[in-house]
Amino acid sequence: MIGISKLYCGAVEAADVLRYGRESGKLPSHLLQFSADKKPVVVWNMTRRCNLKCIHCYSNSQNIHYADELTTGEGKRLIADLAAFGCPVILFSGGEPLIREDLHELVQFAVDQGMRAVISTNGTLITKEKAEVFREIGLSYVGVSLDGVKETHDRFRGVKGAFETATKGIRICRDAGIIVGVRFAMTRGNFSDIPAIFDLLEEEDIPRACFYHLVYAGRGSKLIEEDLSHEETRTALDLIMDRTRDLFTKGTPREVLTVDNHADGPYLYLRLLREDPQRAAEVMELLLMNGGNSSGHGIGCVSWDGEVHADQFWRGLSFGNVRQRPFSEIWMDNSNELMARLKDKKHHLKGRCATCRWLDICAGNFRARAEAATGDIWAPDPACYLTDDEIKV
Repeated sequence: MIGISKLYCGAVEAADVLRYGRESGKLPSHLLQFSADKKPVVVWNMTRRCNLKCIHCYSNSQNIHYADELTTGEGKRLIADLAAFGCPVILFSGGEPLIREDLHELVQFAVDQGMRAVISTNGTLITKEKAEVFREIGLSYVGVSLDGVKETHDRFRGVKGAFETATKGIRICRDAGIIVGVRFAMTRGNFSDIPAIFDLLEEEDIPRACFYHLVYAGRGSKLIEEDLSHEETRTALDLIMDRTRDLFTKGTPREVLTVDNHADGPYLYLRLLREDPQRAAEVMELLLMNGGNSSGHGIGCVSWDGEVHADQFWRGLSFGNVRQRPFSEIWMDNSNELMARLKDKKHHLKGRCATCRWLDICAGNFRARAEAATGDIWAPDPACYLTDDEIKV
């Protein structure tokens, strides 16, 4: 992820990170992406079931019962192992995690183990009672997916009224004192709603927004033609930077990030190089700390059935199952050739990625997207929108 507010708007300095020694166990949550040890943030897709019908769902979820989900006891063993391994954050996701009746129990267990617990939800099942429980437990953050406003969001989510119930869920979390944010997946069908999302941040006093680039996984694999063109992506990034800067200028800053396309880092740097060279030098230092895509290294995923993946989108490849071996053991087993290569991607990349001048701050971008588009894990990521002139050494 690329922190637009942190980097472009100066909300974070390199000294802020160095003060904590860059150790993930000591860093505040907003600085974790700059850690040196890169203990993995783990996404646990604790259920595949979902009450919506999102057209870009990476897990192909439906509102049906799925067999073979990890039990409460198995979930606690997973969490205990993650905590002992030093994973700083567990993100409870799905499907729709609020469908699981033991969600609050598992969040409580994670917090008791010293982990930061985060929920990724469609927001429609949030109630005042659930929010109060999560507040008392010490839940760190709730991310609510909004893929546009009103009719746009309902169309993406496949259920009429989804926007109203999701925004109601956001208000409930906000009023309960839980940090809440918006998650927006950009496609040609909704990127014109980006300004409206920024308006919503101000109107509803929402402190955080994450803008996701499309990854071709699950039902999202059918939307390759709906992905933004390179020129549209550049337009979207400029708009996001402009609107984030406007919020800071007005004295109403928000945390704004882009996710799943590490070309955003060099693009932001090149813009700053034109506008503020001194800040650009500071940003380069932070981008080098960030290190680019960390699938299979700084982020991992455990599916509802216990399979371990390099990230939540890359489900065709499993490194093992936590029912047979602990996550920590699977994650550190470099006898798996792909696992070893993901921890040292730069020597295996092909094409323009292999010779790109930004390799140290991008790390080859998204391998799941490259494989989905080309069939080759190590091919260039087709969503890289930097020109040949911009990447040449």
